Amino acid sequence: MAIPGGAHANAPVPTPSATVPSVTPTGEPGTTGPSGGPETPGSESPSATVPGSGQGVPDGEPGGTVTAQAVMVTPELPKFRTYAYGKAAAQKIDAYWRDTGPRARPRPVVLILHGGYWLQGDKGGGWKYFARRLTEEGFVVMSANYRLAPKAQWPAQRDDSLSALAFVKKYARVWNADPSRVAVIGSSAGGQLGTQLGTLGTGTRQVRGVVALSPPNDPYLAYQDGAKPGATPSQRKLREAVAGLMNCEPGAQTGTGPEAGAGAGEDCQSRLDDASSITHVSPGDAPMLFMHATGDFVPVAQSVGLAGALRAAGVDATVKTVEGRLHAAQLLNDENTYPTIVSWLKSKLKPGAGE
Repeated sequence: MAIPGGAHANAPVPTPSATVPSVTPTGEPGTTGPSGGPETPGSESPSATVPGSGQGVPDGEPGGTVTAQAVMVTPELPKFRTYAYGKAAAQKIDAYWRDTGPRARPRPVVLILHGGYWLQGDKGGGWKYFARRLTEEGFVVMSANYRLAPKAQWPAQRDDSLSALAFVKKYARVWNADPSRVAVIGSSAGGQLGTQLGTLGTGTRQVRGVVALSPPNDPYLAYQDGAKPGATPSQRKLREAVAGLMNCEPGAQTGTGPEAGAGAGEDCQSRLDDASSITHVSPGDAPMLFMHATGDFVPVAQSVGLAGALRAAGVDATVKTVEGRLHAAQLLNDENTYPTIVSWLKSKLKPGAGE
């Protein structure tokens, strides 16, 4: 698979804190594999809170009313390293994996894309606990950062997600991972990026499945919702974030003359269309599981339309809602969310599924 812009065709750059020898993936003689330093001792605790439990919510988005608390399970710590998949400071990815012996079958991979209005958020935080739990379920877990708006405009975030995915596949053997069995879990803005990976071109050539928690799949719809009289502060912030992501005000015309203004408006609209995952839907796209709360400030309508388009193209798509004013990672506070996600992932990533 060709590595999109932003990734390196040669050896990836190690993180500045690298303290361990570099690793050469089996079957790639002479190519230095990804290398990175272990996590700082004491910086992570096995009793870390569940994402969305009210302590250190990873996506930086305002909390809603928590209607249920997830059951705490403290898994044994997996191996952990941070790698650079590109030259930019934000182009880092965390790997969580377990040694399974020299003859063990490669494990399926879950790539996590964090949320935060495309403006903020981080691959770490509360996602560490979630990643550890998934390694207990038999997955290799990768959690990626990407360049943020408004400094980086669309499609930089998608480019980085593609580059992180290419990095994971290229060096899969380092973590005993199966590059042909990769799924994405995206939260809020990360959910929109996940649905982009699942629909670009023939989506299943990139990933085998997408789980999207509160994804604003149509940024222009989110922009419109933020202008409604009853819009919440979170919806208004999301509206501003869309303008920052696109580096334009949708519907506005700029410039000094009619032709300049029309051109600017058309360019803005073309970027909005590109960022709407429904415009990329085609047969062969990745199956998707969408999850929202009934009081989510990113309404379930954001996923209903995309799910319908996927089904019309012959692609499996499921939309689920939970009660409450939960958003993104906070959905994990509902006791049914985690087992639903794990069951769905295992069904899509089992050997032979989707082939």
